[in-house]
Amino acid sequence: MPVLNGFKDIALRKKADTDPTSRPVGRPATINDIARLSGVSKKTVSRIINNSPLVRKDTRDKVEALMREVGYAPDPLARGLAFRRSFLIGMVYDNPTAQYVVDMQNGALDALRGSSFELVVHPCDTRSPGYIEGVKRFVQQQKLHGVILVPRASEDQALADMLEEIGCRFTRIAALPLDDTSQMVITHDRDGAAEAADYLLSLGHRDIALITGPTAYRSAHERTAGFIEALHNRGIELPPARIIEAGYTFESGVAAAEKLLLGKQRPTAIFTGNDEMAAGVYKVAMRAGISIPRELSIVGYDDSPLASRLWPSLTSVRRNTRDTGRTAAAMLIQPEGHSPLPMASVRPHLIVRDSCQPPQD
Repeated sequence: MPVLNGFKDIALRKKADTDPTSRPVGRPATINDIARLSGVSKKTVSRIINNSPLVRKDTRDKVEALMREVGYAPDPLARGLAFRRSFLIGMVYDNPTAQYVVDMQNGALDALRGSSFELVVHPCDTRSPGYIEGVKRFVQQQKLHGVILVPRASEDQALADMLEEIGCRFTRIAALPLDDTSQMVITHDRDGAAEAADYLLSLGHRDIALITGPTAYRSAHERTAGFIEALHNRGIELPPARIIEAGYTFESGVAAAEKLLLGKQRPTAIFTGNDEMAAGVYKVAMRAGISIPRELSIVGYDDSPLASRLWPSLTSVRRNTRDTGRTAAAMLIQPEGHSPLPMASVRPHLIVRDSCQPPQD
């Protein structure tokens, strides 16, 4: 049997030498195979893979047809070694809301699909003194083409300065402009919170409470400012006792709701800085026998899948997280040398569901 297998190997090698359309069985095609089978140089194949304009259309069509036929797919890491950079886009985030991060990643993947780029992620703790050095190592070890900075990491100017210093392209996602317009995706959180306030006021609510995100997040500042300002413009001042800081988590929403709902005088409506905290309010209201929306109206922020799964379904400000990730990634893979992109905006808007109604008399 070993002798027969040896003869088979010799026969396969002879066939590969004499038949220009053959390649060794049992392994994926390489760039060398594509060059040999198509009768062009390896450099020409490389140029075609990288969309170089220096290749004739008929040659490009022939080589691309062959790559499809044999199922050849360039390896992003190998390409990066050849070009002293990778075809990888990094996403750096420090965010306690899992659904937000998943939606952001899915949006980035939407933009990268069909391109030569892949996505790699790097969670970090922006409170750790060495986190910027950790991001730097991540960028340099992976030879990243560029980085998407997600809140709260995107709000750290020192991190942006480090990326600028080492020559790494980046896009920052934030509630308001923080940088050169061609590097920003603005989410306009202040406007979304103002729309929530206007809606509650239109229903007749006057005793309203606010559960904010952590002060370390610029989004929390913007949503708080937008909500309070909209109330002020309609003659309603929010007492300090009606403003509770929480942590953008379900558990922190529970703790904040207990302060607002378990006393003798509870508000008729609550606006929360995200849907996770709104779910915490639902839990406390249910335990206390408080009917939503008959006795308590609630508005969240994000319009995550959770909003439509709660009962009654949650009215929430939709901020199109997936679109935000898609836009940020698309800005990074724009070819160098093109005109800078204008500042990108992803504007929020209120999605009205069943968690609000006019207050009881």
